[in-house]
Amino acid sequence: MNIVVHTALVIVLLTVPALAQKLVDPATVAPEYRAAAEKRRAEQIKLRDCSKKADVAKVSVRDRSDFVIKCLDADASR
Repeated sequence: MNIVVHTALVIVLLTVPALAQKLVDPATVAPEYRAAAEKRRAEQIKLRDCSKKADVAKVSVRDRSDFVIKCLDADASR
């Protein structure tokens, strides 16, 4: 029983940092992948901005993904 608890604790501690993604820095990427890194960074910034808009609008957790998707679609149509 004690081994199970320790194993579960280790698994939880190892997965917690994986929840947040840091912004990609194109300057630290190899030159052949820089264009893809710049595109990924732009996507991450759009997603972060839409998430902030959801926070300001106090969107419920249940409706948050729908709100963010509509926000991203609105940005794409501009």
